[in-house]
Amino acid sequence: MRHGKKFNHLSRKSAHRKAMLANMAASLIMHKRIRTTLAKAKALRGYVEPLITKSKDDSTHSRRTVFSYLQSKEAVTELFREVSVKIADRPGGYTRILKTGNRLGDNAEMCYIELVDYNENLLVEKAPKAKASRRRGGKKSGTQSVQAANVVEAEVVESVEEVKEEVAVSEEIEETPTEDTIEQPKVEEAEESAEEEQK
Repeated sequence: MRHGKKFNHLSRKSAHRKAMLANMAASLIMHKRIRTTLAKAKALRGYVEPLITKSKDDSTHSRRTVFSYLQSKEAVTELFREVSVKIADRPGGYTRILKTGNRLGDNAEMCYIELVDYNENLLVEKAPKAKASRRRGGKKSGTQSVQAANVVEAEVVESVEEVKEEVAVSEEIEETPTEDTIEQPKVEEAEESAEEEQK
């Protein structure tokens, strides 16, 4: 029986499991995001996060310790040069798991595991949502509706002014003479003077 044993063996012997997690951790550090099964991603999270924490202290001892887990010089270099600088302020939780549904062949749960500080789309701060009122029915209170109406009116006025400015600019452009229109009278005058000289 395996009561109280929380470690997932991933249907592998220990040597195979350690080699697989080392390869996955190196790939995650090099590529910042990998696609795998949910069980492997959860096992990888527990394997790689202590190594990332260790990279905050850039010493020979911590580099050797991390290399003993990763077995990849390139990944260790990338971890200590690039990743540790980005995660310096973060007190933990360096990875994120994003579920992507089930695999077609065996219906295994698939996901992406990524380094949190490298996903630019999720780093953009979203605008704070307005608090919902405590009234039932979801109706806005009188002051809120007036404020919302004022905001909408101001936006409409701004857009109308922008359109007026664009129209005025386009009319100015149409009124200014182009090079073709300027050159035509000069050409006609030159032709007239040539005719007079011939007479």
